[in-house]
Amino acid sequence: MDLSKIKTLIDFVGRSNITELSVTEKDLTVRIFRAQPTVGGAVAGSGQERSAVAAVASAPDRLSVDRPSSFFSVKAPVFGVLHRSSAPGEPPFVKLGDQVEEGQTLFIIEAMKVFNKIAAPRSGRIASLTDVDGGEVETGDLLAEIA
Repeated sequence: MDLSKIKTLIDFVGRSNITELSVTEKDLTVRIFRAQPTVGGAVAGSGQERSAVAAVASAPDRLSVDRPSSFFSVKAPVFGVLHRSSAPGEPPFVKLGDQVEEGQTLFIIEAMKVFNKIAAPRSGRIASLTDVDGGEVETGDLLAEIA
């Protein structure tokens, strides 16, 4: 499940009266819920409620150690050939230490002759970067971390 689908689901929960939504796609379950206001805290319906997301991999081998909250992992959404530049001989989209903006192209993954652009899910600095270029990546492989 890609990030844009998850954002759409979060927006849906935020606009509706439902308090919990669980969606499973392949081996990934996303659970979105609206936190209940405290008794002495926010008034229900005041817009101060928060939505939270928990993504759980059902396969035990997909579990990973949590990274510090200051890092955001960019993982391969599909299996395919990873390209770090738009064409052979061209400079890479990003280098280690580069500042990136949300939506900026980081990589391209070629899968079945379809070129999938992998965009930065948030702004920040590239803290780590895969050395794979022109090689295969599996779904869920760590491609980069944004600080």
